[in-house]
Amino acid sequence: MYTIKLFLIIAPLVISSRTDQDYTSLDSISPEPKSRFAMLDDVKILANGLLQLGHGLKDFVHKTKGQINDIFQKLNIFDQSFYDLSLQTNEIKEEEKELRRATSKLQVKNEEVKNMSLELDSKLESLLEEKILLQQKVRYLEDQLTDLIKNQPQIQEYLEVTSLKTLVEQQDNSIKDLLQIVEEQYRQLNQQQSQIKEIENQLRRTGIKESTEISLSSKPRAPRTTPSFHSNETKNVEHDDIPADCTIIYNQGKHTSGIYSIRPSNSQVFNVYCDVKSGSSWTLIQHRIDGSQNFNETWENYKYGFGRLDGEFWLGLEKIYSIVMQSNYILRIELEDWKDKYYTEYSFHLGDHETNYTLHLAEIPGNGPKAFPEHKDLMFSTWDHKAKGHFNCPESNSGGWWYHDVCGENNLNGKYNKPKAKAKPERKEGICWKSQDGRLYSIKATKMLIHPSDSENSE
Repeated sequence: MYTIKLFLIIAPLVISSRTDQDYTSLDSISPEPKSRFAMLDDVKILANGLLQLGHGLKDFVHKTKGQINDIFQKLNIFDQSFYDLSLQTNEIKEEEKELRRATSKLQVKNEEVKNMSLELDSKLESLLEEKILLQQKVRYLEDQLTDLIKNQPQIQEYLEVTSLKTLVEQQDNSIKDLLQIVEEQYRQLNQQQSQIKEIENQLRRTGIKESTEISLSSKPRAPRTTPSFHSNETKNVEHDDIPADCTIIYNQGKHTSGIYSIRPSNSQVFNVYCDVKSGSSWTLIQHRIDGSQNFNETWENYKYGFGRLDGEFWLGLEKIYSIVMQSNYILRIELEDWKDKYYTEYSFHLGDHETNYTLHLAEIPGNGPKAFPEHKDLMFSTWDHKAKGHFNCPESNSGGWWYHDVCGENNLNGKYNKPKAKAKPERKEGICWKSQDGRLYSIKATKMLIHPSDSENSE
């Protein structure tokens, strides 16, 4: 590059000096040989300059070519680096996608762990509640075991009890077989009755009424049943010659207290204890006398009954409901403490299982302390079936009962205390009855009886 610039500077000077010599030769006549030699020198100088220029250009081309090669090498290196960077970028993007997927999975697992933690917490709470219940049952069993050890029966009495138990089981099986036969006959009678009704409807539509009476007079009819409870509308009825309650048994001339079979409306046959009192017979639905029967039972047992009719027992909410739905009934509660005896009576209505056997009472005069709140709906609860608002009453007080606003005011199905409980907490846990004046009675024996209100009854 430097050579080219030098040539561009020298060439004009040479040309200008040659021009000046030509002009000078016009003015002054010089010899011809001198001008020729001058021209040759100029040509040599020019050729020399051109040769140097060519060498310079050649060197320049070589240098430029080397620089271009260097640039291409650097460009190749750059391309390779760029390609490597693009590969690394793609790898980083793939890793980023993997990380995002892993993050999503971790978030899902985190939610699952949270849900499992909540489930474990709820299960832990339920286990704690079950633990408390089991501890209460263990304490109760320990008390029962202590009582059994103190009052251990003789071997002969045990053998008699075993034989009686075997006999009762055999009779129970026989009764079950008879019940199945009776149910089948009853079902067939219902089918015949429905067929008769269809024939009656068809004949009524055709207008042949007299022929209907003649054709149906020879056919058997199933007994009509009462569909549901209606106040002052339905009366006690009999089914298949089996009385509906103890009142009918008494009216048939059986005036002795004892165990009898009854069949209320829309119900199966079952046994009850009829307690005869001054010209009438009451159906006994609960009896406590000596603490031989555990009353801290489940909802199912309170629903269908437990115990022995000739000892301590609970008849069963379903059986009680099947009796009282036939008519209006009176509830009589007989109490005995360690000093006196009392009784109190209520007119009442009992709901079915869908209402938790809700009890609604109205007072009838008696000589006992009044504890049940009147004109309120009281729902039945047990430790494994708590009605709304009863919280832990069945657990803290033991036994199933119609609890109301305050736990421990009255409970005839509580733990049997013997001898008399002196401390107030013990009285609340046992069979207790709180009067309206605030006095809490510790009860020794109880009876709960029912009787139709349209029949005469007295003390």
